[in-house]
Amino acid sequence: MVREQELREGEVAIELPSTQDAGLVFIGRIRTPWTSRLETPRQGRQDGPICRLEIFEPFVPAIKGVDFYSNLEVLYWLDQSRRDIILQSPKNNEKTRGTFSLRSPVRPNPIGTSIVKLVGIEGNTILVRGLDCIDNTPLIDLKPDRCEFTPLAAPQKGDFETE
Repeated sequence: MVREQELREGEVAIELPSTQDAGLVFIGRIRTPWTSRLETPRQGRQDGPICRLEIFEPFVPAIKGVDFYSNLEVLYWLDQSRRDIILQSPKNNEKTRGTFSLRSPVRPNPIGTSIVKLVGIEGNTILVRGLDCIDNTPLIDLKPDRCEFTPLAAPQKGDFETE
């Protein structure tokens, strides 16, 4: 069962330091079939339901060319997650681990990432499969999956020399 505010044995919560605004701007909202953490899958599946990335103005023109890629990396803000637990006990594990060693949504800066399969584009909406977040989650960014890029060749001797 997904927990709301309780701590499991061995977990540690801290008082968060004051915030420093990084100037984060949400570029859209994610529409999924899940309305609570209890319903949401632990990991998205590329054969899962179609979800919608609704892009806000003035970012809509940035969609151009997205359909060149079959897989996209989606970054989103887990706005309903706790941010104060630094040692966690994963469900059914009974071993306490540091937050940075887990993919838990509970983190100081609750940023989620998913590699999704592009299904299509309808106006300002990108249709994808493979998400694992609650409906109406704020969208931070969208990028082509880095695995679809051909790595750059290693620099050759003399590439950085100037005349």
